[in-house]
Amino acid sequence: MKKMNKFISVLSAAVLAASMLAGCGETAADSASGQSGASGDKVFKIGAIGPLTGGAAAYGIAVCNAAELAVEEINEKGGINGYKVEYRKEDDELNSEKSVNAYNTLKDWGMQLLVGSTTSACSIAVSEYTKQDNMFQITPSGSAEDCVLYDNVFRVCFSDPNQGIASAQYISDQGLATKVGIIYDSSDVYSNGIYQKFVQESAGKSFEVVSAEAFTSDNNTDFSVQLQKAKDAGADLVFLPIYYKEAALILTQANTMGYAPTFFGVDGMDGILTVDNFDTSLAEGLMLLTPFAADATDDLTVNFVKKYQEKYGEIPNQFAADAYDAVYILKQAIEAKGVTPDMSVSDICEQVKTAMTEIEASGLTSAKMTWAANGEPNKEPKAVVIQNGAYVSR
Repeated sequence: MKKMNKFISVLSAAVLAASMLAGCGETAADSASGQSGASGDKVFKIGAIGPLTGGAAAYGIAVCNAAELAVEEINEKGGINGYKVEYRKEDDELNSEKSVNAYNTLKDWGMQLLVGSTTSACSIAVSEYTKQDNMFQITPSGSAEDCVLYDNVFRVCFSDPNQGIASAQYISDQGLATKVGIIYDSSDVYSNGIYQKFVQESAGKSFEVVSAEAFTSDNNTDFSVQLQKAKDAGADLVFLPIYYKEAALILTQANTMGYAPTFFGVDGMDGILTVDNFDTSLAEGLMLLTPFAADATDDLTVNFVKKYQEKYGEIPNQFAADAYDAVYILKQAIEAKGVTPDMSVSDICEQVKTAMTEIEASGLTSAKMTWAANGEPNKEPKAVVIQNGAYVSR
């Protein structure tokens, strides 16, 4: 009898252990699919990636903050299709390898949809992995053509070519210049792509490109040669398809040499007023092509700017507006197809990417946005000018 009792005890312990192991396996699977396991609650998990530290932090912080704000608003109003949203952000330090690491961290967390990456090169690197996983990716601000190389990736912002084309058209249509100089970063896919299309589109316009001088990431602190060539050529406008950090140096150095043309940039210029130790008075009159102006008086913009300032203590830029729109675009696409968080990442992706070609969204960056199957948005360009230290609609 004692032997029999001992056998039964051992058998019972083995059965209990097996059941516990099975339970652990189910919980892990539930967590990965957006379920909490024990409670059975389901949530959508949205991740965001951007440079939260380093020289491009103004972009990444804006994107991640605005995405967070949108998620909070959505949850306050009942979520998406009745399900709440969990949100998590990761820093990639403007480094493609670290952006991929950030993606893997978010994937391990259970991410089902990605808002990011913020910058072009990082977004392209991450898209190689979202394509393999068939996870839906929407980049708010990755503008290089290859950011939407795969059918699971869409964007909110204009592509680099479209920014170059729109800038040339705007400068010509508005009669802003007769002679244009260009300073661009030939080592950067973003800057070089915009430059190439700008030059092509300039043919036959009301201005002449009189100088086009490049720099690279290895020599991006002294722009005296590029500025002198533009000045000697008589350029009354200098087009800067570059990021704000280098632009701040260019404006400072132009002032030192007594050269005061009109400076015109694109969305990478947004953030120049936040550069440490930069005399923002030097940016007075600077124009940039951007789909968002914080001084706009429509209700959506006024409410967004107010909430963003209250929560984060600063005025949101165009990158923030793109990300805010991105989250609401995801919401609209998910709702259009009745997607639920218990669906697989791949099934969610298939439904959302189909919805993207069918919906018409209205947001901060455009009153009307539609998308082609290649991930490109259709929207109207806008321009702002810096006046008295603030962006003003032009």
